[in-house]
Amino acid sequence: MDLLILALLGVLPALAIVGGLNDLVTMKIPNWISGLVVLGFFPAAIAVGLPPLGLAAHLGVGLVALLVGAGMFALRWIGGGDAKLLAAACLWFGPAGTGAFLLWTAIFGGLFCLALVLARNWLRAYPFQGPGWAVRLLAPKGDIPYGVAIAAGALMAWPQSPLMLRFMGG
Repeated sequence: MDLLILALLGVLPALAIVGGLNDLVTMKIPNWISGLVVLGFFPAAIAVGLPPLGLAAHLGVGLVALLVGAGMFALRWIGGGDAKLLAAACLWFGPAGTGAFLLWTAIFGGLFCLALVLARNWLRAYPFQGPGWAVRLLAPKGDIPYGVAIAAGALMAWPQSPLMLRFMGG
C-alpha cells in the first residue's frame, strides 16, 4: 500500500519536471500536464487521509492561485501554461505549503532569470550555434520559461509539503 501511495505522491514532482523541461525546450506547458497534476491530486490526497475540510482548503488555495495567475497572465508577466501549472501545484501544497513553494519558485526564478540575462549578454559577442531551443532561449530579449522555476520550486518544497508530511506521519 505504501508503494501505491508513494507512486500517487510522485505525480506532482514527476509532472513538474516534465512541465519545466517542456517549457525550457518549447516555451510552452501543454494543458495535459497541468490537467494531470490536478487530477492526480485527488487520489493522492485521499490516499494520505486528507480530511474533507483539508481537501476544501487545498481547493481554495488552488482556485485563488488560478485567479492570481490569470491576472499575471493578463498583465503579460507570465505565460498561460505557467499560470495553470502554478495553480495546479498550489492545489497540492494547500494553505500550509504554498508559501514555501512560492518562495522557492521566486528564488529559482530570480536565479534563472539572472543566469539567462548574463548568458544572453555574454553570448552577444560570440556567434552561438546549437539546437533551436537553445538559440531561442539565449536570444537577446527572448522570453523566459518560468516553468523551469515552478518545477524547481515544487521539487524543493515537496519534501515538507502537507501531503508528504501526512504520509510520513508528521
